[in-house]
Amino acid sequence: MRKISFALVILVILFITGCSSNKETNGETVNEKETETITYESENGPVEVPANPERVVVVSTYAGNVLALDVPLIGVDSWAKQNPHYDLEGVEEISEENLEKIMELNPDLIIGASTTKNIDKLKEIAPTVTFTYNKVDYLTQHLEIGKLLNKEEEAANWIKDFKARSKQAGEEIKAKIGENATVTVIENFDKELYVFGDNWGRGTEILYQEMGLKMPDKVKENALEAGYYTLSPEVLSDYVGDYLIISKTEETESSFMETKTFKNIPAVQKDHVFVADAKGFYFNDPITLEYQLEFFKEHFLDE
Repeated sequence: MRKISFALVILVILFITGCSSNKETNGETVNEKETETITYESENGPVEVPANPERVVVVSTYAGNVLALDVPLIGVDSWAKQNPHYDLEGVEEISEENLEKIMELNPDLIIGASTTKNIDKLKEIAPTVTFTYNKVDYLTQHLEIGKLLNKEEEAANWIKDFKARSKQAGEEIKAKIGENATVTVIENFDKELYVFGDNWGRGTEILYQEMGLKMPDKVKENALEAGYYTLSPEVLSDYVGDYLIISKTEETESSFMETKTFKNIPAVQKDHVFVADAKGFYFNDPITLEYQLEFFKEHFLDE
């Protein structure tokens, strides 16, 4: 009887231990909630990812989306590190080519672009999900990242609110500058001058998609489908509408702005040129979009 009673006691102890919400892993207590997973249907098939990721590495493009959803980041690419609007204190700068450093960070989720190098090797470190830039529109992209991070509702709520605020601002801007006024967005990068369509960051999604402002015919003809178009400073006047947005950094070569050709452009002569900090203007994540929206309201409406 004593042997039977002792065996029952052992079984009860094992049962209670197994049902505990905590378990010991390598000497550390890990809450089961932290180890729960969900299946995200990525563009490359289903991926099992943490339900509550706590150590996310973004190797390309989408750091702002993760930050906006208040999910902990531990590593981001150099482009994200340069953005003055991202709060990345304590977050390491990483590279898709420095796998050792990423491994040392011990991420529980890695996010990147479809063009990211070493994707197969990254998958060996942690669940890895990549997105093809512009495969979906910029707001759907944020919603997808919301699904990946188990924060779809938060993403959807922000999208609804942002669209409403952007539309309202657009109506106010059109009332001031005219329904048919045209706007051009350019950037001088790596000794090349680019003009942008309606889906390549730099605030173009807000101006053209949400606010419904018009782009000049030349821009529509050459940049709308591709997203951007390279041109020479000599023909810039053919692409500049009634208003010109210039995305640039202090380091950017911008001597074209001192030329007679540039200064003779009607938008320049009317002081309809707004210069933005390119480092905080590149992307189309919620943090950057909020900055861009305020930038446009400030400059178009003199707020």
